[in-house]
Amino acid sequence: MTGPSIGYVPGVFDLFHVGHLNVLTQARALCDVLVAGVVSDEMCEQAKGIRPFVPLEERLAIVDGLRIVDATYAETTPDKLDAWRQVGFHQLFKGDDWRDTPRGQALEERLATVGARVVYFPYTVQTSSTALRRAIDRAAGRAS
Repeated sequence: MTGPSIGYVPGVFDLFHVGHLNVLTQARALCDVLVAGVVSDEMCEQAKGIRPFVPLEERLAIVDGLRIVDATYAETTPDKLDAWRQVGFHQLFKGDDWRDTPRGQALEERLATVGARVVYFPYTVQTSSTALRRAIDRAAGRAS
């Protein structure tokens, strides 16, 4: 490899929380250039069955405003090779909840075809957008 090492962290980054910050901080330490791939509203809805609270343009602005992130990229397709073609990353960073799963193994195999690798970080179990969404829903139910 010549030139700077480019790392890529895909995520929805909805309801930005410490788990997001943890993965971005860990990724920053392992690359020269860090690009955050922010999943579009439509792709999130397709993959997870929910629409983000925070619209894509605002999520891009939030993540782009972090000093540890060098650039953002709006992911509009589920294929990480599409992101690779646009960003040219060497490493894609994921939570270790993907490790040794069919999805994780497929991602590793697919990226290996272009010389990129998947690096796993400990998943922040105690904080997730899903948990925050549930807490907000419960609070809204009690408030009405």
